[in-house]
Amino acid sequence: MPVVAPHIVSDVMTAPAVAVGRDALFKEIARTLSERRVSAVPVVSGEGRVVGVVSEADLLPKEEFRGRVPTRFERIRRRSGLTEVEGTTAGDVMNTPPVTVRPDDTLARAARLMAVHHVKRLPVVDEADRLRGVVSRGDLLKVFLRPDEDIEEEVRRTVVSYLFPRSAHAIHVSVRDGIVTLRGPVHDTSLIWVAERLILGVEGVVGVESQLAGEESSPVRPCRGHFGRPAS
Repeated sequence: MPVVAPHIVSDVMTAPAVAVGRDALFKEIARTLSERRVSAVPVVSGEGRVVGVVSEADLLPKEEFRGRVPTRFERIRRRSGLTEVEGTTAGDVMNTPPVTVRPDDTLARAARLMAVHHVKRLPVVDEADRLRGVVSRGDLLKVFLRPDEDIEEEVRRTVVSYLFPRSAHAIHVSVRDGIVTLRGPVHDTSLIWVAERLILGVEGVVGVESQLAGEESSPVRPCRGHFGRPAS
């Protein structure tokens, strides 16, 4: 069976990535976030290794508690202990250890890490933890901007022609807004669900509407599958 390779992080990441050093001062970090229009930046060591991440949320306590000392309850409630209030450098306020991904990680893994750790951006590092780029939530959505024509061509080439070589010419494939529709007769109906799963793995596919039927049978009830869950 053909392997439908998932999109990987290196395909959509931003590189080179903006970063700051451990000794970067508070105002320098704030200026970098503002000028680059990003919500967070990696903190790197002298060797280029990612040692932490500083986000807008890490800088805000400095303003929130300007002119007053946090109460004991506020310090306990904040997991970080509000070290950001007294901190003056990236090393003082950064989140560590950093949550990172590799260039060859799938977009699904990157999305999962963002959801679990409640972050909007992830540093992309190599085997030595050196910074290679940054991937954001917006980058992960780029896959769904793929033209419908490209999706249709890949579905025909990697799924339909492979699974149904005898009836590929009779199968109609259409794509609209990322939703793939299949119509026509097939020689082996047991492969219909396999086709649906493979199509859901094609880059840019949002859902699958299958109206395939056996060559000697009447049309089957339409079956619909959607991105992220199997067809029923």
